Amino acid sequence: MSGISDKIEAFITALLEEEESRCIDLKRNELAGIFNCVPSQINYVISTRFSPQRGYAVESKRGGGGYLRIRRISSPQTSPIRTVIESIDGSVSASDAEAYIKWLQKSGSIDEKGTAIMLAAVSDRSLSISQPAKDILRADILKNMLAAIQE
Repeated sequence: MSGISDKIEAFITALLEEEESRCIDLKRNELAGIFNCVPSQINYVISTRFSPQRGYAVESKRGGGGYLRIRRISSPQTSPIRTVIESIDGSVSASDAEAYIKWLQKSGSIDEKGTAIMLAAVSDRSLSISQPAKDILRADILKNMLAAIQE
């Protein structure tokens, strides 16, 4: 592992794997104490490694009794493709679309060739219109591609 962020991610992932409910509650300050880091480092790991694009939902309550609740949003009953379709609202950025597509490849839902085609279709180079229309169109294209391969 290369750094503290990787160690924190591995720790949280291991906790999630132990829980049958697929949901854990954590105290930001306690985690920071375990890893001898500042709470903002915990926030960074949570926001970058446990996002909806990676298959997680995070609830955060700040303050004295604050906690982080992390749960996997994909369940055995819901396919990863369906999870992504339902997670995309009216628009999606290029980086979020890329994260969704790579997560689907990692989950085995799409192969390498499908990944390359989807990444090309939703790239900024393919969408030569201005913002925010670009992100709206990107969301529509991604959702339609995923709906087509899910059927």
